[in-house]
Amino acid sequence: MTGKGGIALQYCFDKIIDRRSTNSLKWSVKKEELPMWVADMDFETAPEIKEELLKRAEHGVFGYADITGEWYEAYIGWWKRRHHFEIHKDWLIYSAGVVPTMSSVVRKLTTAAENVVILTPVYNIFYNSILNNGRNVLECELLYDGDEYHINFNELESHLSNPQTTLLIFCNPHNPVGKIWDKETLLKVGELCLQYHVTILSDEIHCDLTEPECEYIPFATVSEEISDIIITCIAPTKTFNIAGLQTSAVVVKNPFLRHKVWRGLNTDEVGEPNAFAVTAAVAAFTRGELWLEELRKYIFENKKVVKDFLEQEIEEVKVVASQATYLMWLDCREVFLNKRKHSEKDAAENSEKLAGFIREKTGLYLSDGVQYGKGGEQFLRLNVACPRETLLEGLQRLKRGVDSYKDS
Repeated sequence: MTGKGGIALQYCFDKIIDRRSTNSLKWSVKKEELPMWVADMDFETAPEIKEELLKRAEHGVFGYADITGEWYEAYIGWWKRRHHFEIHKDWLIYSAGVVPTMSSVVRKLTTAAENVVILTPVYNIFYNSILNNGRNVLECELLYDGDEYHINFNELESHLSNPQTTLLIFCNPHNPVGKIWDKETLLKVGELCLQYHVTILSDEIHCDLTEPECEYIPFATVSEEISDIIITCIAPTKTFNIAGLQTSAVVVKNPFLRHKVWRGLNTDEVGEPNAFAVTAAVAAFTRGELWLEELRKYIFENKKVVKDFLEQEIEEVKVVASQATYLMWLDCREVFLNKRKHSEKDAAENSEKLAGFIREKTGLYLSDGVQYGKGGEQFLRLNVACPRETLLEGLQRLKRGVDSYKDS
């Protein structure tokens, strides 16, 4: 494969793979529909991971699995090498996934009717983990200046200082807006949590999906004091498109906090690996680095394609600047503003209705911003982790959908 500028690439991301017959959640749609919603890539995982999984499958015995020394070494080596985070072996706990960890932590570290703070718009499953366990959600809406997002520290402090608040669930990098939080911001958030005795659960699953030459900062590295109140969720699953294998890790430096998390995961029976979970993680972190570097370049080019297309073809839809994830946050405020100018009855319309309209008219399935909470009402989320040909088809459908919506 040859990339932009004639640079030879070892891996091909242009290959279109039919996923409709594989029980794929993403692709369980009508034949004419094109799903670009859930955070699931349409690329094959790294061949090096596939090779190790096939080798494991050929063994033919799939009994109970255990965590190996190689698993610990793989995580420790990756985070030290790529993210300058020195993780000690005893800080690591296996978990079947970030979401199970999140729900388990909510149950174990908070009590019914206590408050859990989130910064919105944010990954919608945060709400499920809180509300399904009988806790209260306190939404701190991010400030959007028309280009990027910032934290409303006045509102955040108000929420954290509430005596009923015991946990902050943080997203770093932030899904869906693609923001990589800088050290100054992380320090300020962490110091507020220290001041008000609030534990931090930091979801860092998208940390390796940054733009080329761009790094994220693990929350737990910003200060010794702050690292003592943080539970960090990490995994190879988003990065290498192996979410269905259910494998992740939790990093907890504080031994008291770590014991509580470990007990919670084991009580909830999500602390033991399946037959492929360890193999996949070790292969990803020890053999998948070159594949990831080329993937990041490809996704970055896809993002540029989207930005250029919108600027030329759909002026009312604007890309929100981001540095991470393969999810693009689309600002549709101008679409709704123009719609309202034509009819007062459309004043209440939001991205949920827009996404539904686009899907009905064109078959393009996007995520509406409403589900991500406060601040998402006039935005759409687009997944660009797909072959370029698929992306271009999706963009043409988006144009047809938006044009039809304006005329409806």
